[in-house]
Amino acid sequence: MGSSAPMTVVSAKPVLIPAPERGEEVQVRVSAPATGHDVPVIVFSHGFGGSMNDYDPLVDYWTARGFAVLQPTHLDSLTLGIAPEDPRTPEIWRFRIDDLTRVIDNLDVLEAAVPGLAGRLDRDSVVVAGHSWGATTASALLGARVVGSDGKPGEDMADPRVKAGVLLALAGHGEEDLTPFAAEHFPFMSPDFTRMTPPALLVAGDQDQSRLSTRGPDWWTDGYVQSPGAKSQLTLSGAEHSLGGITGYHVTATTDENPERVALLARVSTAYLRDALGIDGADWTAEQKALAGDASPLGRLDVK
Repeated sequence: MGSSAPMTVVSAKPVLIPAPERGEEVQVRVSAPATGHDVPVIVFSHGFGGSMNDYDPLVDYWTARGFAVLQPTHLDSLTLGIAPEDPRTPEIWRFRIDDLTRVIDNLDVLEAAVPGLAGRLDRDSVVVAGHSWGATTASALLGARVVGSDGKPGEDMADPRVKAGVLLALAGHGEEDLTPFAAEHFPFMSPDFTRMTPPALLVAGDQDQSRLSTRGPDWWTDGYVQSPGAKSQLTLSGAEHSLGGITGYHVTATTDENPERVALLARVSTAYLRDALGIDGADWTAEQKALAGDASPLGRLDVK
């Protein structure tokens, strides 16, 4: 499983995409294998406060095995220093979604910024991925909607160009399942998954107790349980919100550091995407067998 030799990778940052209505250009890191054609694309959304510079343990693995990874820096990034009283703050969740769409709109610009990459990205093999708030952001392009104060699902921001997703620590049901603080400060955290129909791999830690929800770690599996269509759920044993340390190498904020867990997530997600995009399903079949039920102490894989 995942035995292919790593490829040489090239990367460029920041690549700037104009966004007048956003107030400033979108900064993007572009990473891709140095050779090969019809390269599948992962558009990755970082968690709260993060940036394009994060998630190297996953990005390095994905790119070395044939994927291009495009990482925009969202307006909530600590690297941008936007004040809480900034008029854009209440709508940052929407700007985040627009950032991902804008990245897909500008594949030509992003390709041209990396020497030797132009013409090599496969426009028919685009997927989204994200962690925490980034998973919520990415889920919107797969059809998840935000339930408004009237109790009705809001605007559908799904993008038909997106073929599949990898959603890491995706926030669950809102309303009565949110703490009072979360309900007051994050009203957009009230997802409706009934139209999230494209295939997706969801990943959760069985020790991830959120301060935003009144429920236990099962809250992070709502996207799998409540969405229709082909979905897979990887539940990592002993993992908290960083899922073993996916945000970076030697990140001191990680409370559940476990390189073996991170390696498993990287391997399984790669196998999943190769299968979902019709590249090769052998590794995904093997991972399902290896992680069925209680077969592995690292976690289990459920498929519906």
